[in-house]
Formats: sequence, structure tokens, C-alpha cells
Amino acid sequence: MSRTAHVITVSDRAAAGVREDLSGPTGADLLIAAGWSTGVTIVPDEPEEIASAVRAAIADGSRLIVTTGGTGIGPRDVTPEATLPLLGTVIPGIAEELRRIGAVKVPTALLSRGVAGILDGALVVNLAGSPGAVRDGIPVILGLVDHVLSQHAGGDHA
Repeated sequence: MSRTAHVITVSDRAAAGVREDLSGPTGADLLIAAGWSTGVTIVPDEPEEIASAVRAAIADGSRLIVTTGGTGIGPRDVTPEATLPLLGTVIPGIAEELRRIGAVKVPTALLSRGVAGILDGALVVNLAGSPGAVRDGIPVILGLVDHVLSQHAGGDHA
């Protein structure tokens, strides 16, 4: 299996260069430390640009795509709406666990509407847009990604 991942930061301000992207590099560093080759893309909170970035990462060979940002309840938070229609298989338990572990430290993590699932043989997971959410979420994802991709490809339970 390809050990290629991609982190997509969804932020109007980071995309405009007004705010430094802290979440994307945090995610990339954690993935690299776990043995994944990784890139980071920054897009604004626009559904078409989010979907395009996810599709481009998969076309470039990524088997794991992690988005960070745009999962809340604000008027520009559209990452789940952009991601969900792309997914052939939705895996609600991953998003539920990410909310659960986040809420242990930050109760408002329950407001995240992130989704997770499979698109064209790749695992796609939405994380909230804070470095803390990324630090908490990446280990959960890394603990599941190999099994998810193996199962989706027809592998047996190991």
C-alpha cells in the first residue's frame, strides 16, 4: 500500500495569507513521523475548492487525506458538506471518536461536524482546524488507516 498522505487546510484567512497555517504543518509533521510521505494544500472555505483538493490529492496517489478546518457551525464552515458527497463509503465511527476524544479536553469539540469515509480507495477524514485537534486526531487515524484500507480492498480481518 502507498504510504502517501495529504493534509488540506481549509481556511479563508490562511488561503489569503492573512493568517499562518498551524494545523496543516502539524498534521504533516505527525504523518511524516509515522512514515507517511505528506504534502499540505491550503484552500479557502469554498466547497468546490475543497472537493477539488481532495480529488487532486487522490489523483496524485494519496491513500490518506486529512482535512483540517471548516467543520464547525459557522456560516463559512462547509468542509463536511464538500466532503460527504464525495464519499462512496461513510465511516461514522471515526468522526464520532474524534469528537469524543476532543471533548475530553475541549467540550466545544462536540460542535465539529467532520465526516470520514472512503473515496477511490483512500481514507478521507475531516478534523477541526486547531493544532490541538490535529494532534489528538492524527493518532486515532493512524491507528485505523491500514485496517480501513485493507478491509476496503477486500482484505481479511487481521
